[in-house]
Order: sequence, then structure tokens, then C-alpha cells
Amino acid sequence: MPRIHLLATGGTIASRRGPGGLASVTPAADLLAAAGPLDGLTVTSSDLRTVGSFALTTADLRELVTEVRRCLAEDVDGVVVTHGTDTMEESAFLADLVHDDPRPVVVTGAQRPFDSPAPDGPRNLADALRVAAAPVARDAGVLLCFDGLAFAARGVRKVETLRSGAFAAPGRGPVLRVDGEAVTALARPVRGPALPLDLKAELPRVDVVPLYLGADDALLRAAVTAGAAGVVLEAFGAGNATPAVAAAAAGLVAGGTPVLVCSRVPSGPVAPLYTGGGGADLARDGAVLAGDLSAWQARLLLAAALAVAPHDPLAVVRDHLSTGNPTPHRLDGEQG
Repeated sequence: MPRIHLLATGGTIASRRGPGGLASVTPAADLLAAAGPLDGLTVTSSDLRTVGSFALTTADLRELVTEVRRCLAEDVDGVVVTHGTDTMEESAFLADLVHDDPRPVVVTGAQRPFDSPAPDGPRNLADALRVAAAPVARDAGVLLCFDGLAFAARGVRKVETLRSGAFAAPGRGPVLRVDGEAVTALARPVRGPALPLDLKAELPRVDVVPLYLGADDALLRAAVTAGAAGVVLEAFGAGNATPAVAAAAAGLVAGGTPVLVCSRVPSGPVAPLYTGGGGADLARDGAVLAGDLSAWQARLLLAAALAVAPHDPLAVVRDHLSTGNPTPHRLDGEQG
């Protein structure tokens, strides 16, 4: 019988209404009880913390990944983490960057609180536990399970603030589907080798600078002044910036500060197409175009790369990006 460990960290799935608003107060044991009978599974549980994920720090995230590894060392078949949806895609991604075990780690949560008349958390948790026990989830890395679908950590994004179908992987799609007790494989994510990140050490600071009509280089300069060791541009379209930002980015790269370029558009990769401040200029001047990664996941990738290879972080970034096909390998019989 598969043995799964549930690690609770808070979030809406654990929240109840109080006089000041929703608060994450429900422990793992209560979450598990609400998920209903799970025939064929043995589930143990523990609580790491009970907070909204908007309050987490990178130190909390490193502690979470460390605790997941400790749980796996207890000879379980998989680990499920309950987590707030606001930063779930970031936690799942960093966990996946360092995950070097064939056993699945599945992150889930809810859009409606625990004491809602129609909570979505119990089903999401039951689905995540089924996924963690499923043979088809092995070697798929860290997965995010929500509303009957499981997504690879890389490329997943929160796309709805309140609706139950909160997550999607634009341009990629889900990798598993859950129907009751059945877990069906849809695709196999492409993953690179795990990064040898020291989880006891703080990650280098990397800031995200958004692009908007008429943006100058003030935020870019402020990020570096504040101590950013790297910068991610959340650029226009296929990876374009204003001329002022493009020129400032070139100066940063020339001075040894790595710059990654993502798009503020939800779906599609960036590409070196335009000059006059566009992606062609950014790439020519040494910025790295980060495929279809969101700026938030690219930020963590660059921070991890700076930590494991401070003298050549972009080599780590390029190696990771080269192994990430924007469209997962479809399995026989499935439509892309």
C-alpha cells in the first residue's frame, strides 16, 4: 500500500473566516480528515507552518524544500505539500530545480477557505494524494495539482484570482488528469539535472523589473543599488524593452550583472526579433532570453544559478533552459 506524507504550510486551504478576514489556522490532520476516505493509501501528516503564502520569504521556501527532503528520507512513496496559491508556482519551481528523487512531490491548495459552504480544498488534496501515489507521476519532478489536473512545476502559473481552476501552463498544458481514483498521464515534462543548491545559505538577491509604456531605467538602477546580484526584465511582447531600459541592461551585463528577459504576456516564448530596444538588442548585448518562463520563476532560476556558480551563473541558466522544451512530450494517443 503506497505511503504518502502530507506536509501542511497554510494558505487558503487551511483558512477560516474571523473578524479581521481569512486566516490560515487549520492543521494538517483536519485537512486530511476533510479529504475523505482514501482507500488504498496510508497517509501521515505534519505541519511546517500555517500562513498565507504571500507572507513567505525565500528563507521559508528553503526551509520548506529542506523539510520535503526530510520527509522523503522517511521512506515514503511521495510527498504532498499544501500551500497558498499566491506563490505556489514559485515554491513548486524552486523545489523542482533541486529535486533529484524519482518519487513525486505534489503541491496543492484551494481557492475557497476550509470553512466555505463548498470548499475546493478537500478534493484538491485527495487528488494530490492520488497523484503522489501514482506510478505515472514518478520521475516527473515536482507537480502542482489543482482542479483535477496536474502541471509540471516549470511553466505553471496562477491565471485566476478566485475561480477554482486557478492554474494553467500556457503553451504547455497539464501532464496528468485526475478522475476520482484514476490518474491518467497526458504528457511527460522535460527536466534538466537537479541543481546542487545549498539550502542552508540565503539565495542571492534577484529583482524583477516590469516594462510599461514609457518606462525609464530608474527601477533597474534602483534594483542594483539595493543589492540585486541579477535582474529579470518582465518585458513587452516577445522580449522587448524601451530604449532606455535596453541601454541600462547592456550596461549592467557589461559590468558583470546578469540580466534575464521574460515576457509580461502569459503565453509564448521570448525571441530576439526587434532592434531599437527590442529583444535583438538585448540578446546582442548579453542578456539571456528565458524562453517561456514567467519572470517569477526566472528570478528563482537566476538566484539559484548565482548561488551554485557565482562566477558563471549564465552557463547554469542556459543549460537549464536548453533542457526545457516549451511543449512537453505528448504521450501516444494524446493530442497536443
